Amino acid sequence: MAQEIITLTDSSTGAMARLLPGFGMNCYELQVPVGSRPIDVLWAEPDFASGNCRASGSGIPLLFPFPGRIAGTTLLWEGKAYELPEGDGLGNAIHGFVLQRPWRVLEQTSSRVVAQFHGSKDAPDLLTCWPADFLLTVTYEISGVALRTLFRIENPDERVLPCGIGTHPYFRVPLGGRRADDCVVRLPVSSTWELDNMLTTGKKRELHCAAEFQTGMRFGDMRFDNVFGDLLFEGDICTSSILDPDSGARMTMTSDRSFREYVVYTPPHREAICIEPYTSAPDAFRLRREGIDGGLRIIAPGQVFEASVTMAVGKASDG
Repeated sequence: MAQEIITLTDSSTGAMARLLPGFGMNCYELQVPVGSRPIDVLWAEPDFASGNCRASGSGIPLLFPFPGRIAGTTLLWEGKAYELPEGDGLGNAIHGFVLQRPWRVLEQTSSRVVAQFHGSKDAPDLLTCWPADFLLTVTYEISGVALRTLFRIENPDERVLPCGIGTHPYFRVPLGGRRADDCVVRLPVSSTWELDNMLTTGKKRELHCAAEFQTGMRFGDMRFDNVFGDLLFEGDICTSSILDPDSGARMTMTSDRSFREYVVYTPPHREAICIEPYTSAPDAFRLRREGIDGGLRIIAPGQVFEASVTMAVGKASDG
């Protein structure tokens, strides 16, 4: 069955984004003109728009109410156990509930779309899997050469809502040039979380080579599936980037202070790099039980939490 595709465009630049509301509200294509030609920013499997591919493997999967892994398939919260589906092939729950399910579109114009996922309304079975109901609204807007995403998380329940959110963009390399290996990736990170079988142990250590991450590293030298922390901010903005020296194109991603961790993943196909802003470290529930600040958000009944991410593409010579 064919998936509905939403196309957003900016009439002044010709920038274009495509999204699948029936498949996790995934933005699987972003094309931005750089100079005289369009640059494809996101990587997705060729038939991803069919809805038959792995939901977490292309475009921009949205990870909620928990990003990354939770050890095992049992969530413990305030003395109660919640059973979660296994999803990573290692016996752990991963990436939440909304990345492959249909969303409801609330508003749409040529350049902007607002969609919503309400746990009790859109997937009532989730109420047995999570400590509270949740309402997640996402707004995508394309303007000039930038795509901005705004997340709004509301707690419609009478119980507190523990949660985290993350995005999982697959940025294409190269960005219009000839060699992925020559692309330069800048990551504003200062520390790394220790992992054991892809789960955080609770130990975080300083990155002795942080300057190399922050000033730029060749994609050809990167092999990562790591969780990084202590992000660098200018004011309230954290900035990462990918520069293709051949085409001269640079993708810049900015996120606000709601996001405090990056997961960086280089898929085996070597055609993309994932730079993933998370509001909390993976397995943040266990970290909290052990007295470690993993960034878990606790949203009181009626409260709202907002976060934003922006991606823009231009010529490196433009600054």
